[in-house]
Amino acid sequence: MRGLPRIPAMDATRIIAVRHGETAWNVDTRIQGHLDIPLNDTGHWQARRLAAALADEPLAAVYASDLGRAHATAQAVASAAGLPVLAEPALRERAFGRFEGQTFAEIEAQWPEDALRWRRRDPDFAPPEGGESLITFRDRIVAAAHAIAARHPGEQIMLVGHGGVMDVLYRAATGQELGAPRSWALGNAAINRLLWTPDGLTLVGWADTRHLDETTLDESTA
Repeated sequence: MRGLPRIPAMDATRIIAVRHGETAWNVDTRIQGHLDIPLNDTGHWQARRLAAALADEPLAAVYASDLGRAHATAQAVASAAGLPVLAEPALRERAFGRFEGQTFAEIEAQWPEDALRWRRRDPDFAPPEGGESLITFRDRIVAAAHAIAARHPGEQIMLVGHGGVMDVLYRAATGQELGAPRSWALGNAAINRLLWTPDGLTLVGWADTRHLDETTLDESTA
């Protein structure tokens, strides 16, 4: 992990980065990509728990992918903080082309060669019919994160996106190569913390799910 950039802390932007809550397609291991799949009941519960966990956090702005599952997750937090959700299409999940709507098993059965390149994290591989390569996707997400964070020096903001978005942010903050195997969690509604300066991103904390450990039903989930 990199050390903190040598600039005044007051100029840094603190980022709370969150993957959207659970959807039915997450449960089915079905690729969502740019398809607009809503949260399921668990996902809505996770969003409420997330909002409660962040209730005392000072937030200057809440940004989210314009896809419904991310926007709904962000809305729970933004409403509690008295803020609007600022839709940011550049925070969308990776476009997966013809993989979208397919389960992992279906992709491997129908397009084994494409599936192999995908599983091997070939940075240049773009799923046919409109998919993005890892390189293109990485460049989009990093550029968006930097542009947004640069608007809020010395403040804390929230970015709500998708599993692939969280993966890119983690790699950017830790120097992991695009093709490196993943060894970090990308849980739905987990709290991830980053620090941004003009020099780039630094990892502060990752995959905090303590707010999701409570199994007792409250009034909002009964």
